[in-house]
Amino acid sequence: MGTKRETGVTAMSGARPGSRRGLRGQRGKRTFLALAAAAALAGCSVGVPDQSAPKAAPAAPTLATPTITPGHDAAAVAARDMPFAAGGTLAAGVPVRLSDGLRDVPRWSPGKENVAGASEYVKEDGCVVSAKVRNNQAALAVSGDDRASTEALFRYLDASILPAYLKPETLRWGGEPGKPAPRVDVLMYTGGERSGARATAIYARLFSTSGSSVYVSASCPDAATLAAARTDAEAWIAVVPPSG
Repeated sequence: MGTKRETGVTAMSGARPGSRRGLRGQRGKRTFLALAAAAALAGCSVGVPDQSAPKAAPAAPTLATPTITPGHDAAAVAARDMPFAAGGTLAAGVPVRLSDGLRDVPRWSPGKENVAGASEYVKEDGCVVSAKVRNNQAALAVSGDDRASTEALFRYLDASILPAYLKPETLRWGGEPGKPAPRVDVLMYTGGERSGARATAIYARLFSTSGSSVYVSASCPDAATLAAARTDAEAWIAVVPPSG
């Protein structure tokens, strides 16, 4: 389940164009954070478009080891880090997946599983993590540029999110839970600075060659609990390389 909201700011009389842009960006950021937090609490993540709307890819088993198919050495790709620049080494049209590694971590328990393509994990301290995969993302992809494609994905989620608001981060790239693994580049959006607001972090990447995207959101009562939830998510949720 997902929603898309447009945000805007009515220009104040006499305000400079730069001031209007700054206000629009700040209010847009607050609107998006409220939307993301509400989505996590509702057991949904913000809608990521799926052009043909097939059944969403199911969560992968905890052991995230790809296989080799003719014409493409999937094992070699999975054994190396996946920076944005390496997105073209993936097999065309073969989607990535997300592992369910958080389900067995102490103090975490599974919530809704594979509902509209999203799985949810709930922690005893009130944190909620939602993980979603979407296929058939060609409409948003920038050919050969996974970073620009990911920025386009965030703009689709909220038009006020500028590339300058996004920070580079990494998640696990396959491997066995609890053991060292390669890393995959993602972009992250954080917020919840206002008093009383839930602290949030949103990780995403659109793989332009495989045509799929991953989206992981964490929503927590405060910054301290979010920091702990992020540590767990980054250590236990793996982006599973395509099997082809």
